[in-house]
Amino acid sequence: MAARTRSWWGWGTVEDAVAGDELRALLDRVRALLPDAGLESHAPPPVEAFEVPPSRVRPPAALSPLASEAPTDRLAHSHGKAFRDVVRALLGRVEHVPDLVLRPTQEAEVAQLLDWCSEARVAVVPYGGGSSVVGGVEPRVGDGYAGVVSLDLGSLDRVLEVDPTSRAALVQAGVLGPHLEQQLRPRGLTLRFFPQSFEFSSVGGWLATRAGGHFATGPTHIDDLTESLRVVTPAGVVESRRLPASGAGPAPDRMFLGSEGTLGVITQAWLRLQDRPRWREAASVAFASYDDGVQAVRTLSQSGLQPANCRLLDPVEALVNADSPTAVLVLGFESADHPVTASMGRALELCRDHGGVLPESAGPTEATDDAGSRWRSAFLRMPYQRDALAAHGMIVETFETACTWDRFPEVRAAVETAAADAMRQVGATGVLSCRFTHVYPDGPAPYFGIYAAGRWGRTVEQWDEIKAAVSEALVGAGASITHHHAVGRDHRPWYDRQRPDLFAAALRAGKAVLDPASVLNPGVLLGPG
Repeated sequence: MAARTRSWWGWGTVEDAVAGDELRALLDRVRALLPDAGLESHAPPPVEAFEVPPSRVRPPAALSPLASEAPTDRLAHSHGKAFRDVVRALLGRVEHVPDLVLRPTQEAEVAQLLDWCSEARVAVVPYGGGSSVVGGVEPRVGDGYAGVVSLDLGSLDRVLEVDPTSRAALVQAGVLGPHLEQQLRPRGLTLRFFPQSFEFSSVGGWLATRAGGHFATGPTHIDDLTESLRVVTPAGVVESRRLPASGAGPAPDRMFLGSEGTLGVITQAWLRLQDRPRWREAASVAFASYDDGVQAVRTLSQSGLQPANCRLLDPVEALVNADSPTAVLVLGFESADHPVTASMGRALELCRDHGGVLPESAGPTEATDDAGSRWRSAFLRMPYQRDALAAHGMIVETFETACTWDRFPEVRAAVETAAADAMRQVGATGVLSCRFTHVYPDGPAPYFGIYAAGRWGRTVEQWDEIKAAVSEALVGAGASITHHHAVGRDHRPWYDRQRPDLFAAALRAGKAVLDPASVLNPGVLLGPG
């Protein structure tokens, strides 16, 4: 396969960008939904157009071979992949650029780098695949540092050991999703962790952000798949004991899972694996009433059936991404041990009890032309389509949360009201969509999307106002500011309100011990806003 070029400004690879017939069809769908959208095309500026300032710092001689100050490298490490990141790059507004990009090839070099940065007062922003959508890798660290380096862990990308008896593997943190599965496949094993960012995100990033995988129920958060961690901090190395479970006090791993590079740099982890699935079944179920679909999904989540996929698309989401006029439940089962026909049959029976209708043309394993199949095909293209629409003046972005089932109607109503009011105030005509990405016996993880016609040159500011409004609505209604996208810098104001004050004080005390010079990812979770 020919080598592919990572886009420095947007999602994925240059070769996979939306173009030709796909772009024309996408713009036609938008025009049908939002007839007043302008949709003028805007190309990203060349890298040469950016005035990247010279680096303010020089690494010690031992680290110099690992360092890059090339403008393209530094620009590519200056932002994540959120809508506001993409549009600012398109507009040539990249305000924060790391002074250096350093790529360690072994753990000892990570320790050396942290020693140097602590002594020289240089901020360190750990960087895995760069897929953050919350400002987690942006070197926006304030003025109290001599410089800032992006610590790219991409060279630490190997599976070091596999324990087939316990079904676990020791994995370096810089490995991206596809390369991890490639190394596990000859053993017949899989991590079974597939976030939408799978192709361009790393194990270390998953761990540091408490990421959620593609599977809707069962062990789906990376927390559930972690056996032990090894973390390099400015104060030394922390390594937890490898155990299936333990009741020996607070778990060390829990301190670093979700710490977003503020307490230490995760360098490797023992992860729980599974046998590769042999049996799969999929179906899509239509619901004339979205509320009936919600009740069906709640029943499924509390049934103990644990479907691998249980994604409810509201009518807007179904229309935009699955060309369906009704709400759609995308349902799937899989197993490495046994056929799943009985589980699918029972799940469909529960859906019918709540008014669900299967396409007449196909059974559950044969449906290749229904709305659910179309949505699954579009799933991995969504970030590319987002970039294409952003370049045509659209506001296309998502935000996600989690709440208990009893609160979901209130959360949904609050978000709908806040989004409509905010779009009206910023002069953006648009729609709000919702799908469930994960469901639990006690509540769903709603994933909202905004599709709005913006004003070119102002879409970042328009989105920021919409984002602030819906974030206020989420926290005010008792939901989480994030379910699996992490806190980063963009969610800090609402995270600070969500977490208990005494816990925040304990977290600050822990950081003071592990990172005395406070150089690790300032502004994320703690430190400058």
